[in-house]
Order: sequence, then structure tokens, then C-alpha cells
Amino acid sequence: MYDLEKEKIDNLEEASEKEVNASEEEINREGVEEVSSEDENIDAEPAFIIKNLENKVLEQEEALKRINAEYANYRRRTMEEKASIGLYANEKIVNGLIPVIDNLERALDSFENKEDNLYVGVEMVYKQLIETLKNAGVEEIKAEIGSDFDHNMHMAVIQEESQEYDSGKILMVLQKGYMLGKKVLRATMVKVSN
Repeated sequence: MYDLEKEKIDNLEEASEKEVNASEEEINREGVEEVSSEDENIDAEPAFIIKNLENKVLEQEEALKRINAEYANYRRRTMEEKASIGLYANEKIVNGLIPVIDNLERALDSFENKEDNLYVGVEMVYKQLIETLKNAGVEEIKAEIGSDFDHNMHMAVIQEESQEYDSGKILMVLQKGYMLGKKVLRATMVKVSN
């Protein structure tokens, strides 16, 4: 019985040695295959790495172009805002001066003697005020009799039938309008033909 057990143990040891040897051979074969596949990947890896790096460079170039475009837009917007802030900073003061212009015009219209010193003095102040406002970007909105009515610049307060003019023409200017840059401060009040 002892011999039988010893024989079984020897057989088991032999079998396990064969398995170990077979495993080692398999590992060696796999190692050789890995080395050969690594050799193939060695050729493929640089091309892959180069392509990957080229893609990253292209992405960075695109990102840089976007940033440059955004910065250019930012600078343009900032310059436009500065210009409009400078122009419209005095809008409140100009709005307060428009009734003063109206009153000076009424005062000038009320004089019968245009040679009077008082008339000359008021006219000088009026011209100086108009010139100062013109230099600040304020312009009178022109509305001539017979010209087309523009709802962006004019405000129709009266409509009247006209034999002389077609529909939508200005018949009379009731109150002057003014613009500051491209912004209408006060629309010109007009009588319009219908």
C-alpha cells in the first residue's frame, strides 16, 4: 500500500512537472508573440503618436483662432460702447436744453424790430447754443413741407385732407425735432396729409 501511494505521488509529481514545463513553453511562446507584435506596434506607434500630436496642434490652432476672433469682437464692441457712451453721456442735459431752444426761437419770432439790440443779443445767444449743441452731435431733424412723412423721425399730431399734396406728405411743422447721433431725442411734430 505504501508503494502504491508512493507510485501515485511520483505520477502526480511527474504530471505536474509536465504541466509546469508545458506552461513555461506556452509562456515563452506568448512572450515571443508579444515581442513580435510589439515590433509591429513599434512601427505603428510613432505614426499614431504623430497623428495624435498633429490633431492636438490643429485643435490648439483652432482654439487660438477662436480666442483671437472673440478678442477682436470684444475690442470692437468696447470701442463702439465707448463712442456711444461719450456721445450719449450728455443726453439728459441736451434733453433739458431743447425747451430752451424752443423758448429762444419763440422769443426771436415775437420781435417786430429785427434791428433792436435786444433781438440781436438773443439771436447771438441762440446761435451760440445751436453751434455748441451741433459740436456735441445734436442735429435738427429736417422736415420740409411737401416731403415724405417718416414715422421714425416725425410724429403726426394732425391729419388733414390736401388738394396740393399726396397722402403721407408733411403739410406743416408744429415743433422741431432733434437727434443726438443716430438717436431721436424728440421727433418733429407735423401735420400730415391723408
